[in-house]
Amino acid sequence: MKRTAFFNGYYDGFRTSLKNLKILLFLVFAVFLGLTSVYAQRAPIDINLIIDGSSSLAAVKNDVTTWISGRLDQILTEGDRVTVWSAGTQAKVIYTGKTEGAPGKEAVKKSIRDITPSGNNPDFSGALRDAASRQSSSFSYTLLISASPEALTSGLLRFSRVEEFTNWRALVVGLNIDGKVKKSAAAFFAQ
Repeated sequence: MKRTAFFNGYYDGFRTSLKNLKILLFLVFAVFLGLTSVYAQRAPIDINLIIDGSSSLAAVKNDVTTWISGRLDQILTEGDRVTVWSAGTQAKVIYTGKTEGAPGKEAVKKSIRDITPSGNNPDFSGALRDAASRQSSSFSYTLLISASPEALTSGLLRFSRVEEFTNWRALVVGLNIDGKVKKSAAAFFAQ
């Protein structure tokens, strides 16, 4: 009798734990679905891709193209406004358009594959000025690829997130945020 009562109590506790685990798994799954649907339905943004178009790109072009293609698959959503610059001797826009499904992503990737390296010094500043003047939304994602890391200035790195690779760098540049940073800092110190 004692043995049966013990096993019944153990079985009831196990069933309760299993029920609680099912509820917990359901809640985690529901939260995950909610987060992914919110992420997938974000408003369209400006995406600026500034690629080092100088002769330094020739040595790392395949690595850069592969890495950017993977990154684009992660960040592009329907309706994003994409502009691609080749920052060679003089920065020039080589692609501009909205992402509309797979063909839109492929057009962006093709424009990057078709960059022909030329010149010795990349014109990052010209491309960045142009990118800052083209923003149509309050938020943008600006990715700068430098095949010649020595060409970058410390001022550019101040509002950037840098990823180091062999012989090249990828920077996510905070465009037009210096004024916002100054305002936030002034508001913080005024308190």
